[in-house]
Amino acid sequence: MYMPILLLMAISSCKKEKGDPPTTGITDIDGNHYDTITLGTVVWMTENLKTTKYNDGTAIPTGLSDDDWRTTTKGEYAIYDNNAANDATYGKLYNWYAVNSGKLAPKGWHVATDKDWGELHRYAGGKLKATTGWNSPNTGADNSSGFSALPGGFRSWTGRYNLMGTHAYFWSSKEYLPPSDYAWYQVLFHDNAQVYSTFEYKMQGMSVRCVKD
Repeated sequence: MYMPILLLMAISSCKKEKGDPPTTGITDIDGNHYDTITLGTVVWMTENLKTTKYNDGTAIPTGLSDDDWRTTTKGEYAIYDNNAANDATYGKLYNWYAVNSGKLAPKGWHVATDKDWGELHRYAGGKLKATTGWNSPNTGADNSSGFSALPGGFRSWTGRYNLMGTHAYFWSSKEYLPPSDYAWYQVLFHDNAQVYSTFEYKMQGMSVRCVKD
């Protein structure tokens, strides 16, 4: 059974501060609308990215077989189990090559960097997780940050879909020890109140959150 490589760095938690600006919104090039929220100094989408196009209008390829998914070095996306209902709830799963294009986020926004994720350290774990939509036990979840993380699972480098309902994976835009086959991501678990930072193969399909430039 495939197991991702983990370099665990537990992050402490804190409640949302009074005075954080109210939720606003952003629309991507496909017309998908996302609620947003300001946490600390960073404006985040509160939903996973769903776009089928880069912000210059170029279509992002999809529909790859397992064999093609594991060998491509081009930006691609997948929908968990090719099920439109999963797309509507959890958004799309992008490989890191799409992230690294620099054009995945709406104009004026970018895929979250390690620095951006660092701003969430005080909102970590259960305070990032939505209170519904996770398998039981949804340990520590109160979503007091408003980040509303959902367990969209991932598409493995082998092409298989795994862990919807129990794990939320989010790419960082940072490569691991460049040049390499790995990049950084964040992961939350249904049975754990922490959030962890680690690295994985770039061909993995994971959720993406964007932040305002």
